[in-house]
Amino acid sequence: MRIISGKLKGRIVKMPSAKYTRPTTDKVNESLFNYLTNFLNFEGFSVCDIYAGSGSLGLESMSRGASEVHFIEKNYQVVKVLEQNLEILKIKDTSRIFKMPAIRFSSLKKHSAYNLIFADPPFFRDDIHKVVEQLLKNDFLLPEGLLIVERSVQTKKKDIEMFNIEPFKQIGDSLIYQFSN
Repeated sequence: MRIISGKLKGRIVKMPSAKYTRPTTDKVNESLFNYLTNFLNFEGFSVCDIYAGSGSLGLESMSRGASEVHFIEKNYQVVKVLEQNLEILKIKDTSRIFKMPAIRFSSLKKHSAYNLIFADPPFFRDDIHKVVEQLLKNDFLLPEGLLIVERSVQTKKKDIEMFNIEPFKQIGDSLIYQFSN
């Protein structure tokens, strides 16, 4: 996996073992960020990457100017790879890793608020519906903030029912949902 644009452009990101994660492909990553950069300036943004895995979405945001990124990841082996990526890219001082399940993080009463939140769970994890509900209810988004969720076309029917919105973009097998404050 590589960083597409910005000050870290072209840098390679280490990937955890495939048995622990389902990484966002370069194609999905590039398409998503092309869409976002049409109306967002990442400069100074506070970003949260939930179900972070390698951290590719948060790292891409940092490369494009985000001032701070928080990564949420529960798996110890995956966190080790994420820590290595932060070290290699020399961005540990502007990043923080929360070693906990997404459902627990989204229920925190004391927390930061973000301009942009990415949630890219394993495709068939249904806790994402509760996570999204709690993120919105517990004010994790700053005013005019965005929450972007990546899901599978195979979960579309249930996701539309649970999120109460249609996906705004399809990229291969990925569907992208957008929530705002």
